[in-house]
Amino acid sequence: MSCNCGCHDHDNDPLMPKVAVITNIRKDTPDVTTFRIESLEGGKPFDFMPGQCAMISVPPIGEAIFSITSSPTVKEYIECSIKKCGIVTDYIHQLEEGSEIGIRGPYGNNFPVEESTLKGKDLLFIAGGIGLAPLRSVINYVMDNRENYGKVDIVYGSRTPDDLVHQNDIFNVWPAQKDTKVHLTVDREFEGWNGHVGFVPNYVKELGLDNNKVALVCGPPIMIKFVLQGLEEIGFKKEQVFTTLELKMKCGVGKCGRCNIGDKYVCKDGPVFRCDEIQELPNEY
Repeated sequence: MSCNCGCHDHDNDPLMPKVAVITNIRKDTPDVTTFRIESLEGGKPFDFMPGQCAMISVPPIGEAIFSITSSPTVKEYIECSIKKCGIVTDYIHQLEEGSEIGIRGPYGNNFPVEESTLKGKDLLFIAGGIGLAPLRSVINYVMDNRENYGKVDIVYGSRTPDDLVHQNDIFNVWPAQKDTKVHLTVDREFEGWNGHVGFVPNYVKELGLDNNKVALVCGPPIMIKFVLQGLEEIGFKKEQVFTTLELKMKCGVGKCGRCNIGDKYVCKDGPVFRCDEIQELPNEY
């Protein structure tokens, strides 16, 4: 926000896009690509906390809001994993390394990683599809501050093995960390897939995890709904569960109304919610 001293600090105005450059492009799945973004003078364009979002603009096409998937502990850049799903995202997918974009943020609230709500606790991350992207920021933050948190379980599923995002993290990096287990599943049988088959909400129940954890959930709203029901069945209270609904956000500043859920606006009140704070969840976007 601008300060009140009269100096008009535009550098920190979240409504003023900064020019940034794409320095690396990594194709995760057929329709998800991760873009590494740096400010023109090097380093990340702004500071943020896990769970917050960035508004990316590509004049004259438009702008869209995305979760930041890299950890705040990374100083050199931020990353956004972007799914092809409309005019703006289609255009961004055609950009090349060295392309300049506009970026502003951070937007929204964050997961309470520095509060006793999460610190010192065992953590259960549950993600479906592109829903791993916003949780990746939190997971890597936890990994980079490992001594501050208890055991970590990551349950992640997608429709097909090819739709699993951040494969290096899920297959190599995270399973190698101390007291960390990664549980992967796909919706149905696929040739060459030897892992678990089934939907994420059922898999969470099958794993027989104890309920003395804090759960962080992200995925399609219908998945979140069933995951919450499943967690309640195994004894989780809604106060133990956080979710992020950033895919509902559009304008980022509470003007367009697209992200309204019950009495909340995702962009103003979220995107991170403790599940006892939301009276209702959307069925779909």
